[in-house]
Formats: sequence, C-alpha cells, structure tokens
Amino acid sequence: MTVRRARRTRCTLLLACAALACHSAATRTELESSDFAGTSAGEVRVVAGIPLCWCPPGRFTIGSPLGEPERRPGEEQVEVTISRGFWTSKYEATQWDWMRVMGELPGPLTAELPEGGDYPVGNVNFAEAEAFCAKLSELGHGSGELPPEWEFRLPTEAQWEYACRAGASGATSFGERLSSAQANFRGKPYNGAEPGPSLGRAARVGSYPANAWGLCDMHGNIYEWCRDWYHARMPGGTDPDLHDAKSTATPSENGDYSRVRRGGCWADDGWALRTAFRLRFEPERRYDHIGFRVVAVQR
Repeated sequence: MTVRRARRTRCTLLLACAALACHSAATRTELESSDFAGTSAGEVRVVAGIPLCWCPPGRFTIGSPLGEPERRPGEEQVEVTISRGFWTSKYEATQWDWMRVMGELPGPLTAELPEGGDYPVGNVNFAEAEAFCAKLSELGHGSGELPPEWEFRLPTEAQWEYACRAGASGATSFGERLSSAQANFRGKPYNGAEPGPSLGRAARVGSYPANAWGLCDMHGNIYEWCRDWYHARMPGGTDPDLHDAKSTATPSENGDYSRVRRGGCWADDGWALRTAFRLRFEPERRYDHIGFRVVAVQR
C-alpha cells in the first residue's frame, strides 16, 4: 500500500468511526424485541449502518430437483421450516462496512477486487467474518438499535437459501435462467439466457437487480460464507444449524473439514450461481472472491 493510499484509508476510517459514534449517541433508546421483528417480507430496517431486509418465517424446499440443468451432488431436496423470521443484510458486507467496524481490511486488494467503499470486502477468512458479526452486535446493542435478545451472525445454509429464493422455487431467484445482466458472473449464461456484460471483477454492491425480498447480489459478485460445517447432505427439519457440527461434517479427500460458501462470484459461469449450488472451503483460508453478508437473528 502506498503512503498516499494508507493515509486515505486512515482518514476514511477516522471519519467512519466519528460518524458511527454520533449515530450511536443519537439512537441510544433501546428497542423491545417484539418491536424489532419485521411485519412483511422485504421490509427494510437499518441497524449499525447496515441496511437489512426482513425474511419472514415459513417453509421451503432446500436443494434442487433432479431435472435442474447443471445440478451437482449434495443438492438433494429436503423440507425446511424457518420458525422465526430474521433480517438479512441487503448487500454483501462492503469495504466501508469493514473499515468502520474493524479497521484495516482483512486482506489485500487485487485487480479483480478494486478499492472502493461500496465494493464488497473480500480476502476474509471465516473467523474474521465471525469477528465482524460479533463487533457489529456490540455496536448495535450499544446504540440501542439491536435488542439484547438479537445478534448478528453469518447465515446458516438454510437461512441463506431461504433468503436467496425469497419465495421462488426455481433454479434462481429470477426464474429458471440467469443472464449476466442480472448478476455479476463471467462466461456462459445459465440455461439459455441472453448474454450480458462480463466484468471479470467485482462490482459495486447493488449494481444488479434485487430479488423479491430486496436482497442484492445473492447471485454472483462474491462468494458468501455460511456458518455451517460442510455436510455432503443438507439436513431438513426446523431451523437446521450446523455451526457446531464438525464431528459429523464431511471431510475432503485430503481429510480437511470445511465451512460452506454460497452464491457464486464474478469468475464463474452462470450455472455456479444457481440458488442450490454449494461449495466447501477451509475456514482458515481466504481469497479475493470470498466475502460474506450478515443476518440479525433472535437468540
């Protein structure tokens, strides 16, 4: 990092911290938990500077049907019940979000992940993403915007897919096809969709259409960490959460255990952006095309 760029980053961070302190002081009144829950799908609330969209409780089918084009192993369908609604961040966590909450970016920028406050943060490993969630919870609790019974986390796989589908049952939240005019990916559009632009790099968050619940970039731009340990078969049932289930996780051919990443990225063909597509990634590793988004859940 050049001296000029380092100074600019420090100045940006100081301004962000000052703004956050003023915002916290101005919103010190504590919310009741019952007042915090949303009332309709896609309802928007801002907490600690993060725009959130409401995902109501409901039931859905996780995974993909046998006939879905480009279907991969590990996508067997099971029924899932989301018993309590939750808030999902409208955008992937940005570099601006990271700097104002955590300080220096977690890893280097690249030609494919350029500098910019409204670009996604990448090169972040799983533990760092969880640390961000913990710090964001502290900020929300301290300002009174987040009730004590609620906290920020990474989404479970079930929460991620439920939010991505936003009530839809097709291969993507936009239907059975996907064009690069609808999401940031490189290469062949999915299932015969019309080709669009191919950036070959990250885009500013929110550059592409939102899904039915107002969430942007659930398909493409940057991969997103989920909190679950990777299991070859996804569980069904009520509120499945495999965060602490390493003992039953599926090891790789090398014997490594992984967390889950979802959503595809700018370097993929369209098929890898399907709603049900899932990949493993060792939690200590980082890469410029892996970031995250947060959810606010009731504990």
